[in-house]
Amino acid sequence: MSTGADRAVPAPRPVDAQAPDADSRVEAVCASALRMAATGGLTRLSIRHGEVSVELEWPQPQSAAPSAQAAPASELPACAAPGTTVVVSPMVGTFHRAPEPGAPPFVAEGDRVRGGQQVGIVEAMKLMNPVEADRAGRVVSIEVTDGDSVEYDQPLLVLAFDDTEPK
Repeated sequence: MSTGADRAVPAPRPVDAQAPDADSRVEAVCASALRMAATGGLTRLSIRHGEVSVELEWPQPQSAAPSAQAAPASELPACAAPGTTVVVSPMVGTFHRAPEPGAPPFVAEGDRVRGGQQVGIVEAMKLMNPVEADRAGRVVSIEVTDGDSVEYDQPLLVLAFDDTEPK
């Protein structure tokens, strides 16, 4: 039996399935487990009675589990601004701005890019996956630094539209 809190909970004594009061002891263990689960202290429970076993698992309380929350509006890239688009990560991995260590980056803030031009790499499982601009534009900002871990659909670059080239 494990708990989500730091308090120690004594493990129940083994239940002799042949003893006349075994059912009442199993019921007592179940009742205690339900009380502990209601207080948020219990996350997993295994009960075995003879050849029958039951395993229960509750989700961890919100405070104990890391939660993905939306970033405050002040931290979001300028993607909502009219005339801009965001280049996002195609997968989870490590973002690289340059083709190899010590090489110049694919793009820098202020650079103009073409649709389909490579603007970075996301390394995933030792594979280098190119990140390309989906349309022409000027790099307004680079939202991650070289070597950062990135998530699927995480903003990498913000581009201002360049209407001189077709989408």
